[in-house]
Amino acid sequence: MTTQSLAAVKAHFSQIIDEVTGTHERVTVTKNGSPVAVILAVEDYESLMETLEVLSDPETVAQIRQAESQMRDGESYDEAQVRAALAARHG
Repeated sequence: MTTQSLAAVKAHFSQIIDEVTGTHERVTVTKNGSPVAVILAVEDYESLMETLEVLSDPETVAQIRQAESQMRDGESYDEAQVRAALAARHG
């Protein structure tokens, strides 16, 4: 993430937007030396919103933690095992 003054952002706004969109880097905008805003690509914003939504659902977070624990304990399946399980389910 880079930091730029409001004056610099105003002077190079189009270029900054192109960079943010192309590189997925965030730009912190400062005013009088203090951070006041962040510029980020819409795709990154939407991803953050989705992450917040997932993390705000206690049931989903519990399922993620359980899956992480199972992976740490070696409970994982390779592609062939998953395909076989799916084939068995679909008759």
